[in-house]
Amino acid sequence: MKKLIKFNTIIVVCMIMLTHISNAQDAPPKLESTNQALEQINSTLHHRLDVLEKRIDDLLWYERVGDIAFVDKVYMTGPPLWKEKNPNAQGAGNPTKFWSYVFIPKNIDESKKYPLIVFPHGGVHADFTTYYTHIVRELISQGYIIVAAEYRGSTGYGKGHYEKIDYGGLETEDVYSSRNYMIENYDIVDENRVGIIGWSHGGLIALFNIFDHPDAYQVAYAGVPVSDLIARMGYKDQEYRDLYEAEYHIGESADDNVEEYKRRSPAWNTHKMGNTPLLIHTNTNDADVNVLEVEHLIKSLKADGKSFEYKIYEDVEGGHSFNRTDTKIAQEIRVEIYEFLDAPLNPPNPITNIKELRKAAYRY
Repeated sequence: MKKLIKFNTIIVVCMIMLTHISNAQDAPPKLESTNQALEQINSTLHHRLDVLEKRIDDLLWYERVGDIAFVDKVYMTGPPLWKEKNPNAQGAGNPTKFWSYVFIPKNIDESKKYPLIVFPHGGVHADFTTYYTHIVRELISQGYIIVAAEYRGSTGYGKGHYEKIDYGGLETEDVYSSRNYMIENYDIVDENRVGIIGWSHGGLIALFNIFDHPDAYQVAYAGVPVSDLIARMGYKDQEYRDLYEAEYHIGESADDNVEEYKRRSPAWNTHKMGNTPLLIHTNTNDADVNVLEVEHLIKSLKADGKSFEYKIYEDVEGGHSFNRTDTKIAQEIRVEIYEFLDAPLNPPNPITNIKELRKAAYRY
């Protein structure tokens, strides 16, 4: 499907170029305006293709987990944008709207209450995809209800939503809003058994949720979490830094505004953490979130006298995705994660060994 989409993209671009060449027969060539037109079309097409991929993946969710879960997408609101293009325009200051996935086990007893897992996705600009199929199946099989917010900046919802990005900012409040939505609208959700889990950027969001709302979660897991944006800007290239320096985002470099990047970095905000049980995992061969970021987070938590658990894995295969893959070691680590979540959340069918995990996620 992706090859077909790319092929169609090439055809569209070629047609546009031929049109400009044809027009050039009657007028002097304007290479600069042609390039600008192509760049504009490419940008628009990029977002339209993201929307198409998102709709295809939505169908795959039903196919991959529909046998054990009710799958839905609900529309909700978070805080207003942190940066308005025109603060005096009609609609400025209104809440930000976004979608969230909801997964509910099919075998629930509607007279009982069940634990909730809040599950923010990773990626600077990304979305909650069937990449997480097996983890969702593992959670559903234990009796967890799941909400996964497509918070501001997520892909698959057009250019407008993409450019609402607020990395380490109000996106964390979108995720908190998804938690509150579930408690307010589903009687089967136990507000006293709520956990939050996330990897990478999702790990950053999980950390800020327990920092900013320490009484809202009974447990948290942060896998390979982005922890220090200042360090991150130092070891990433300019193309990556451009995602943050874009005018619709932070609009400045870390060098220009170090305090803004500190505000968005968990390692610089550990003093805000309460008593929420927290487990952190990182991997020394992670090529995305360098282990030095998570080591800074761990040192900061210790310096602030916080109680938490962590493990630094040594060169486990899979790098950044080491415990999200389908390898045996990844499955063994996920059993450890679920055991950590089980104590405070008390799911009806906890996974306690790899055999139970495989049956839940892979059927065999």
